[in-house]
Amino acid sequence: MKKLLLMATAGLLAFASCQEKAGYTIKGTIEGVAEGDTVYLQDFVDGELIKMDSAVVKGGAFEFKGNPDSVTVSRYVTYRKNGQRMNAMVFIEKGDISLNMSAQGNKVSGTTCNDAYQKFMDKFVALNKEISELYQKAQSDTTLTEDQRKDMEKQLAEKDSLGTEMVYNSIEENIGNLVGVQLLTSYANAFETAKVKALLEKVPAAYSADKDIVALKEHIATLEKTEVGQKFIDFTMNTPEGKEVKLSDFIAQNKLTLIDFWASWCGPCRAEMPNVVAAYSQFKAKGFGIVGVSLDNNAEAWKKAIKDLNITWAQMSDLKGWDCEGAKLYGVRAIPATVLVDQQGTIVARNLRGEELGAKLGELLK
Repeated sequence: MKKLLLMATAGLLAFASCQEKAGYTIKGTIEGVAEGDTVYLQDFVDGELIKMDSAVVKGGAFEFKGNPDSVTVSRYVTYRKNGQRMNAMVFIEKGDISLNMSAQGNKVSGTTCNDAYQKFMDKFVALNKEISELYQKAQSDTTLTEDQRKDMEKQLAEKDSLGTEMVYNSIEENIGNLVGVQLLTSYANAFETAKVKALLEKVPAAYSADKDIVALKEHIATLEKTEVGQKFIDFTMNTPEGKEVKLSDFIAQNKLTLIDFWASWCGPCRAEMPNVVAAYSQFKAKGFGIVGVSLDNNAEAWKKAIKDLNITWAQMSDLKGWDCEGAKLYGVRAIPATVLVDQQGTIVARNLRGEELGAKLGELLK
C-alpha cells in the first residue's frame, strides 16, 4: 500500500510522445475558470515548467494547435490564478485530442497514447482511492478488534499486490509506445530487477537513448552487481567519531552482517528501527552483526538519532546525504534499505524489514 501511495502521479512528470511530424489539435474544457482567463501549454525541463503556448478561455473552452517537433516531450496544460492550480498531462501526437480539466481531475482522449494513458489513470486512481479509504479506516476506527485490524492489513497487502500487478501489465501492454516507456521509468522501483530488465529489452530503439531510460539501465546494472548470490562491494567511510573504517572489517567478524541504509531524517527508517534493534538483541549472540550506513549530511543529527533510537551497532557515513557513495554502489534509491551478507561475503538477502528480517535470521542462524 505505501509503495503505491508514495509513487503517486507526481512521479509521472517524465517525457513522451509522437512518432511523426504532423498536426495536432487540443480541444479542451475547464471548469471553474473565468471568461478570458489564460491556460498554458508547457514543457517540463529539469524540474521546471516552461511556457510553450497559451490560449484564452472562452465559454469554458480553449484550443491549442501545432505540429510535433521531430523529437518531442509530453506537454502540460496548466492554469494558475488566485491560488487555484490545475495541471493536465497530454501526449502531443497527430490527431484531435480532447481534454477536460477540473479541480476533481482530468480526462484526456482521442489519440493512441492519450487513450492508453487515460485507461491506466482511471484504474490507478480508483485503486488508490480504495487503498486510501481502507488505510484511513484501519488507522482511525477505534472500534476494530485486533482480528478485524489484521484482516484489514491483509486486504491492504492484497490490494497493493493487485495494484503493482496492474501497473506492470499496463507497462507491458504499452512498452511499444511512449506511455509504456514513461510508466516504466516512473514505476521501475516497484518491480523485481529481472522484470524491469525484461521490459527494458522491449523499449523501442527510438527511445533507448532517452536520459531516463539510460539512467534506468545503469541502475539495473548496479542492482545486478549487488543482487542475491553476488559478492558484496566494499567501501570506506567514517564512524561518528571520525575514524575511517571499511565495510569488510565488520563482515569478516560476523556469521551474518546486515548493511542497513538509513538516515536520521527518514521517518520510515525511524519507524523500522525498533524491529532492527529487536533482531540485533535476539541474534547477536549467534553471530549476527549490523553496520548502519547513514545518508545524513548533518553529523550532529546523525549522532543524536543513534542515541535516541537505541542503536548500539557500528555506524559509518560520508555525510553526503543522497549522494552517499555506499548507497550508490548498491543502487539504493529509497530508505530504509538493507543488504544481508554472510561471512564469506556473499549477499544472501536484500530489503528485509519487520518480521521478514527475524524470520530470515532464524532460518540462517539455527
